Amino acid sequence: MGPGQAGEETVAVSDELFAHLPNGLDLCHQTFGDPRDEPVLLVMGLGGPMTWWPQDFCARLARRGFHVIRFDNRDTGRSTKLRHHPVTRADLLKAYLGRGTAPYGLDDLADDAAALLDHLGIESAHVVGVSMGGMVAQTLAVDHADRVRSLTSIMSTTGRRRVGWIHPLVMRTMLAPAGRTRPEYAELSVRNGKVVASPAFPTPDDVAYARALETYDRGWIASGVSRHMMAVLTQPDRTERLGAVTVPTQVIHGTKDLLVHRSGGRATADAIRGATLLEIAGMGHDLPAQLYDTFVDAIAATAARAR
Repeated sequence: MGPGQAGEETVAVSDELFAHLPNGLDLCHQTFGDPRDEPVLLVMGLGGPMTWWPQDFCARLARRGFHVIRFDNRDTGRSTKLRHHPVTRADLLKAYLGRGTAPYGLDDLADDAAALLDHLGIESAHVVGVSMGGMVAQTLAVDHADRVRSLTSIMSTTGRRRVGWIHPLVMRTMLAPAGRTRPEYAELSVRNGKVVASPAFPTPDDVAYARALETYDRGWIASGVSRHMMAVLTQPDRTERLGAVTVPTQVIHGTKDLLVHRSGGRATADAIRGATLLEIAGMGHDLPAQLYDTFVDAIAATAARAR
């Protein structure tokens, strides 16, 4: 079933397509809306496939006059998995303590996103990133400034260790086993998701369970999550470099975020000249359906400032 709702304009949705990048990786991607409209590139966070940007959300954004692009980062969904770069629990603990190196960094993920735009023939786009995706979006705005028309950074941080920290309880949850079977994975995803979810905007268990099954079926692998974690834990402090970002920027953060403390959002807004900060009371570290219109309104207003 397409994303169009009863009584609403139906939005064109592409098949899941593949971009073969110059670095040898294949990225799975999908578009919503009219290719003649202004492009919006959605960058998902740690371990999340592109389907964590729900079709309903993408369709709402497309109805606002945008050509929406979502994609699976490397090591997620149907994109290339780098299984030949194993990461151990000990590696993660070292990185958490500020030591160790990662198989790849946020700059590599930003390069992937820029290469996807090349593949699609898009010179620049409005870039929206959530969590790790916000870090990637920030990096894209720094390393590929000419590719970013506007920036929306959601529940993310600058890489400075004194801000945007992880609550110790959440770190233990992230390091816990994710389940050995499809049902176990889904059940644990629902349970663990509640640790970081928005207390004021709950997601029904059946919705979270269905999303977990879809995530598993599209190619979830634990080692991919670990490599993403290493990229996040070893990221550089971008604060000074973010001072060079000149595009319109919106920062969004929840007041109840246990995975990336709200100080990360404030630091991001402080680092980028002219950035606006929207703090949402009761929002945790997820994208609740109750807030889709809030996010879409903020993205559209930020894009309008770039025109």
